[in-house]
Amino acid sequence: MGLLDTINSPADLRNLSVQQLEELAGEIRKRIIETVARTGGHLAPSLGVVELTLALHYVFDSPRDKIIWDVGHQAYAHKLITGRREAFSTLRQHGGLSGFTSRAESPHDPFGAGHGSTSIAAALGFARARDLRGGTEKVVAVIGDGAMTGGLALAALNQAGAMQADMMVVLNDNEMSISHNVGALSAHLARLRAALVEPAVRRMRAEVAQALRRVPMGEAMLEALDRVRDGVKQLVVPGMLFEEMGFTYLGPIDGHYLPDLISTLRQASRLRGPVLVHVVTVKGKGYEPAEADPVRFHGTRPFEVENGLVDASPPCMKTYSQVFGEALVELARRDERIVAVAAAMIEGTGLAPFREAFPQRCFDVGMAEEVAVVFAAGLAAAGLRPVVAIYSTFLQRAYDPIVHDVALQGLPVVLALDRAGLVGDDGPTHHGVFDLSYLRHVPGMVCMAPADEGELRRMLATALALDGPAAIRYPRGAGPQRGLVEPVEPLEVGRAQVLREGGDVAILALGAMVPAALEAADTLAAEGIEATVANARFAKPLDAELLCELADRCSGIVTVEENAAAGGFGSGVMELLAARGFQVPVRVLGLPDSFVPHGDRQQLLRECGLDAAGIAQACRELAREG
Repeated sequence: MGLLDTINSPADLRNLSVQQLEELAGEIRKRIIETVARTGGHLAPSLGVVELTLALHYVFDSPRDKIIWDVGHQAYAHKLITGRREAFSTLRQHGGLSGFTSRAESPHDPFGAGHGSTSIAAALGFARARDLRGGTEKVVAVIGDGAMTGGLALAALNQAGAMQADMMVVLNDNEMSISHNVGALSAHLARLRAALVEPAVRRMRAEVAQALRRVPMGEAMLEALDRVRDGVKQLVVPGMLFEEMGFTYLGPIDGHYLPDLISTLRQASRLRGPVLVHVVTVKGKGYEPAEADPVRFHGTRPFEVENGLVDASPPCMKTYSQVFGEALVELARRDERIVAVAAAMIEGTGLAPFREAFPQRCFDVGMAEEVAVVFAAGLAAAGLRPVVAIYSTFLQRAYDPIVHDVALQGLPVVLALDRAGLVGDDGPTHHGVFDLSYLRHVPGMVCMAPADEGELRRMLATALALDGPAAIRYPRGAGPQRGLVEPVEPLEVGRAQVLREGGDVAILALGAMVPAALEAADTLAAEGIEATVANARFAKPLDAELLCELADRCSGIVTVEENAAAGGFGSGVMELLAARGFQVPVRVLGLPDSFVPHGDRQQLLRECGLDAAGIAQACRELAREG
C-alpha cells in the first residue's frame, strides 16, 4: 500500500514529512499517467502542478479555505487527495468524475471551471462575501500564465488591487496555455523567470539596493528611484507590474521544490491584502514524452505509457480542423487579403499549416476571444478578410463584439466554429451547443454547417466571398471523408440539398446530423414510410422555397440539429413556416434545455434522441398523427 492510499482528505497530508510529500508526488504522477493513458484527458497541465497542489493543501485548510482553480483541467492531483481517489478511474467517463472542477462533485471544488481566466474574479467574490459575513477563511486563486492573458483575469487583478481584497493569487507560470503563450505579459514573466534560473541576477538586485544605502544620499536616491519606477527599480523589484496593481509580489519560486513552496505559501498566508505568488513549473513534469511535447499532451487521447504513442487514425482520416486549415491555406494563396486569427488555439483549430505558410498573416491574441473578434473587425474594416478560428464554446465569450463590432458594421469577418455540437469527454463546459441560437438572430449573419469535409471547404470559400459576416460550425474529429479533393468553390447561399425523396415525412438535417437522418430514412423505408431527407446546409438564410414545398406535400417535418433546440435551426424553420401560413406539424429534434454531461459522444446523442433511432421514432410519431 502506497502513501496515496492513505490520503482520504487534505488533512491527512499534514501528517506527512516533506520527504514523504515528495514520495507522494511521485505516486500521484504515476496514478495520473496510468489513468489518462486509459481514459484520455489533460495530462501535461495536471503533471505540472502536483507539488503545487500538495503544498496548497498542506498549508491551507480545504474546504474551509477556498482553493479556486482556473480552467480546472489541471486539477487531477487535487481530485486524488480530496476524497475522489477511488473514483479516479472513472475520470471523464459517462457518469464518472469530470475532467474539470465541479461544485456538484465535491465541497473541495468551491467554484466550477472549464473556461479560462475566471478564477481571480471568482476568488474576489468569495473574499468579499467572506468579509461581509465576518468570516476568516483564506481564499486562493490558482491561475496559469496562459489564462492570465485573458482580459477577464487582468480586469479582476485590477479590481482586487483597487479593493485591497484579502486574497491570494498563485500564478502557475509554465510558459504555456495549449500553445506557447504570446503577448507583453508573457514576455514580462519570461524576464521574471530569469531571476529564478540566474541566481546572480537576484543577488545583483539585492546588492544594488544595499550599496545605495551605504553611500551619502543613498536613501534619497532609492526614494527617487521609487518615484520614477524605472531604472534600478526594475531590477530591485522584479514583480513591479503586480506591485503597481496593488499586490504584494512573492517569487518567482521553483514550483517543484516543496520546501520553498510550503514556506512561501505560509509566508503569503500571513500577509494581509492581495498577494501574488509567482510559481514556475514545467508542463508535463515527470513524464518524458509530455515534457518533450506538452502541446500534444495538453489534452490527449488514450496512449501507451511506455512510449507515449497514441493509437493513430488511419492515414486517410483527416479531422475537420485539418481540412479547414488546409482549405484556408489554399484559398489564401489565391487572395492575399485573407488572414487568420486565433485565441491561444493555433494548433487546436488547425491553423498551424496556415501559420507556417503565411507567418505574417496569422495572429494569436492569447486567451482573449473578445480581442480576437474586435481585432478581426479592425482588420476587416481596413480591407482584409479575416477568419477567426475559435472553439464554439469559447466564442460565447465574444458575443457582444460579434453583435456590436462585426455585425452592426456589416464587416466581412468569418467565424470558424470548431468543436461545434457535443464534444464528448470534456463535458458541458466544452460542448458547443448554443452557437446557432446566439448567432442565428444576429442581423446580416450567414450561418452554415457542413455535412462533410467537402462542404466545409466550399463553405469557407462561400463565407470569404461575402461582403458581410458569416459563421461556419463543424464538429470535433473526423467526418465522412467526402469531397476532400473537390474544387474549393462557393455554394449558393441559402440553398439546401435534397438527398432523398419521399412523400410521407420530411427530415431537414443540419451539419453532422445528415448521416443519421439518412440512416433513419432507410429504417423508415423498410417499414413503408417514405421520407424526404434534405441537407439544410444553411441555418440562416433558410431555403424558403424548399421548406414551403415540403410543408405543402408532406404530413410533417422533422428538423435535426446538434444544437440547443431552443432558438436554433428548428426554431427558424417553424418561424418561417408560420410566417408563410403553413400549419404542418413540425418536430424539432435538438439538445434538451439542460446541460448535457460528459461521456461518449455517440452515447450522449443516443440519450438525446439525435441518433438514427431517435430520428426514426420522431418520424413515426408524425406519420401516425398525419
